[in-house]
Amino acid sequence: MTLKPSIPLTAVVRYVHPRTRSVEDYVRRPVLLASLAATAAAAMLSVAAPASAINSYNAQPAPERTEVGALVVQYDRDSNPATPDVVDWVCSGTMISADTFLTAAHCTTDWPAGIKFYVSLAQDTQAAIDASYAQGGTPEQIAGRVAVQGTPYWDQGYPGNSADAHDIAVIKLDKAQAAELAKRWKFTPASLPRRNQLSDLGSRALDADQWQVMGYGTQEAVNGPGGQTHPGGGVRQKATVDFNALNPTWVRLAMNESRGLGGACYGDSGGPNFVTLDGKLVLAGTTITGDSPCYATNVAYRMDTDSARNFLKQFVTLP
Repeated sequence: MTLKPSIPLTAVVRYVHPRTRSVEDYVRRPVLLASLAATAAAAMLSVAAPASAINSYNAQPAPERTEVGALVVQYDRDSNPATPDVVDWVCSGTMISADTFLTAAHCTTDWPAGIKFYVSLAQDTQAAIDASYAQGGTPEQIAGRVAVQGTPYWDQGYPGNSADAHDIAVIKLDKAQAAELAKRWKFTPASLPRRNQLSDLGSRALDADQWQVMGYGTQEAVNGPGGQTHPGGGVRQKATVDFNALNPTWVRLAMNESRGLGGACYGDSGGPNFVTLDGKLVLAGTTITGDSPCYATNVAYRMDTDSARNFLKQFVTLP
């Protein structure tokens, strides 16, 4: 596998303030979504757009989960050199070592030339961005006060197909950047699963285990005069989800409010889905997709497969 930085080619993200984003304002991956939809249909599940978030129902702030962070970007939204770059959070992720932030490939690709990526482990990244804008300065200064810059790498197999989307990426920090991150925030890197650990446990055992999803995303759909919107976002939250099904590269999780569950929505892409195994939180998968209004299903990319591990072993030591 060739290791190279993420070099976005085209801009498909339209900037809208996170608190007012609608479904149409998010990154779309037609090829990937079509293949995921086909897989979901076969499994009698409704799968829609990527880039998810934590719902308002049955969710709580997660100030203690400092290994979970927000992916912040600085980018040119209008191809006009006379206007300043935009600084915004776009996805979620997790520190899996002192210098490696795990996220989703679709969060790091298809951006305008010159995109810069940063990692924030702040509990309220949106408030930090607002405060930094109020303080003023260049886009680099605004982003630098909020987060630490790193270099993106993504699986070169992305977008893959329904069998394996290869939707995995990391933001790698150099020595100075990692030191700056550690200076700003204290964290313990998340634990990754052993090879094929979820498969070895099997669906019955996984259904009996406790699952949590975490991230910075927006709330579930709210109906309004202009259609559905997804308010909120930018604050680290956690919610209990329940095991649904295990597929070769995916783990599917239920998030129905009526069952006392929460779940993921827009902006949670790349964020962790933890399972408690022998009393220890294990990062079983990263949020990739789910039902469009964010009411029912979260679909996470498994971290215990050979595909994910072949990518990750270039950056971290695996269990």
